[in-house]
Amino acid sequence: MPSNKSVSDAPITQFRNCRILRDHQLQREDLWVREGKILNPEKLFFDEKASADVQVDCQGRIVAPGFIDVQINGGFGVDFSQANDDVGEGISLVGGKILCHGVTSFCPTLVTSPSSVYHKVLPQISVKDGGPDGASVLGVHLEGPYISREKKGAHPERCLRSFSERGFPELLATYGTLDNVNILTLAPEMQRSEEVIRGLVQRGICVSLGHSIANLSQAEDAVTHGASFITHLFNAMLPFHHRDPGIVGLLTSDRIPAGRTVYYGMIADGIHTNPAALRIAHRAHPGGLVLVTDAIMAMGLGPGKHMLGQQEILINGLNAYVAGTQTLAGSIATMDMCVRHFREATGCTVEEALEAASLHPAQTLGIQHRKGTLNFGADADFVLLDDRLNVNATYIAGQAVWEETSSS
Repeated sequence: MPSNKSVSDAPITQFRNCRILRDHQLQREDLWVREGKILNPEKLFFDEKASADVQVDCQGRIVAPGFIDVQINGGFGVDFSQANDDVGEGISLVGGKILCHGVTSFCPTLVTSPSSVYHKVLPQISVKDGGPDGASVLGVHLEGPYISREKKGAHPERCLRSFSERGFPELLATYGTLDNVNILTLAPEMQRSEEVIRGLVQRGICVSLGHSIANLSQAEDAVTHGASFITHLFNAMLPFHHRDPGIVGLLTSDRIPAGRTVYYGMIADGIHTNPAALRIAHRAHPGGLVLVTDAIMAMGLGPGKHMLGQQEILINGLNAYVAGTQTLAGSIATMDMCVRHFREATGCTVEEALEAASLHPAQTLGIQHRKGTLNFGADADFVLLDDRLNVNATYIAGQAVWEETSSS
């Protein structure tokens, strides 16, 4: 009897001799890919009677979902918050450079800026699939200007805004558009924030709490209204206090609605957060931890003066400060560095470290059905790593977009 004809004539690639991160465990399995998607080998064998057209020997290495950076302000000389005419080119440049660090998707992040900057920059940023030229652009992360003056961090005070009496229309007027925006950081203690949070969530935008002096009750109210993320936990918020733990208290709050998870970003660069604080957060709420770089244009460059939006930044070693101050202003860390430091600092498993950079950010954005996992049917975006979690190769849609022997 003739075998069933394959449902597709597209070539099938089998990645063999590897340990795949699937169902929260590293498993000795092969990874099958066709047309940019992860295949179920049982259906392939028994329903289609098909076999591999190409085999790739992974030499015993780890295959993990591609990293997703939901807070990156720029890098390699590019600042996403600069009102240039070539914003798209800058995003493409960064998207290409971060492939060697295992990042297959990212959210270009704009810091607090004048309204005119948003009106010029946002129309130039579009959601796009990744490939050999760079990582996928998932959407924009707007960090500010609706944040606390007391916890502004490196954000310029002159550009901060309130919702005034207009509420959501005020926000729309400031940005000009919310097209292609998928995360927005705000301070929940601001008047009319409830209305704004609800309006953003209705539009499918993830609301993140940050740069804030909110107490725990205000933070819990914001979550009840739909907020679901915390921007760089511990940084630019009230410090933990045993009588009112503030936003940090969301990690163990009993007021989180049933079935909901609050996710939180952490900059595991060895600068922004003490290893003890990383361990506290991870042990309190491991399933919500999302590694972010918060990288600025100086990532990939040497020491000296650079820009972050409207502010001049001075790089000294691994530290990035607002020039003339001791205020930290983003990081120059790469995502693979953060993964390795997080694992070392917390003693977590390899699986937990990798999921904090892949599955959890995908869950934050509600795209875990196609990104952040290697489940059947998901996008074939993945990285090959050695046992020390160094990136050896990066794949998008099943195609190698960077390999260790290539130039980065």
